Amino acid sequence: MGLKLAVLAAALLAATPVSRGAAFLQTRQLADGSFAEPGRPGYPQLTAWATLGLSATGAAPKARGLAVKYLVAHEAELTSPTDLALVALAEQALGQNVDRPLARLRALERPNGSVGGLVNGTAWSVLAFRGSGSAVHGATIRWLLARQTRAGGWSWSPRGAADSNDTAAVVQALRSANVRGRPLERGLRFLLRFRNRDGGFELTHGRGSDAQSTAWAVQAFIAAGRSPPRGALVYLRGLRRADGSFRYSARYTTTPVWVTAQVLPALARKAFPLTG
Repeated sequence: MGLKLAVLAAALLAATPVSRGAAFLQTRQLADGSFAEPGRPGYPQLTAWATLGLSATGAAPKARGLAVKYLVAHEAELTSPTDLALVALAEQALGQNVDRPLARLRALERPNGSVGGLVNGTAWSVLAFRGSGSAVHGATIRWLLARQTRAGGWSWSPRGAADSNDTAAVVQALRSANVRGRPLERGLRFLLRFRNRDGGFELTHGRGSDAQSTAWAVQAFIAAGRSPPRGALVYLRGLRRADGSFRYSARYTTTPVWVTAQVLPALARKAFPLTG
């Protein structure tokens, strides 16, 4: 009887949304080490997202070495701080030395503290630096704090309209740099304005709930040491498909690899950076 219960428990564990999602992502790795959407070629950013999604669950690409080689080989194609930071985090998750992409990020730092001049790129750069254990300049943190809107959120660019995704990214970046207090509290309250009755979160008001915005919101609360907003994880689990991937929303199924890669860290209750 004990053996039967153990087998049943193992089967139930294997059927969890997190493990099923990780198994789905592993099937999307191509022969060159990259990850791709069905019927599409692979590319570095998606490969990085898939790597991070798997890493958050304790898994890894089946061909780990090929994934590393692919990401390193395509670093030169990446020009934005966001993309460089994303790939640096993924390479680090695979055990790769990330001095080269981090040096390129340092070269994009501006005297005002931003990295490349955009809020999103600066937040991601902070995550990449902290993920590797590198220091973040005080000017960079001050620049991010100064970009918080009166409503409490952050936008992609310094003068843009604040949205849920960029707010969640900045909250995670600030927490990785040990920032606490009122700015984070205001950011979390701002995020709650984007929560819908179905438990999900939307990118901007009126768009409707989607998996990725919900996942970002969950990660922001986790980074701040809070429980995920009520109903958010239930909403995400409800988007799971038979093959283990996740729908973009209740209405739409699109880019399942990208969506699943971003949902898994939230379901695994992990915030960025995943290490450091």
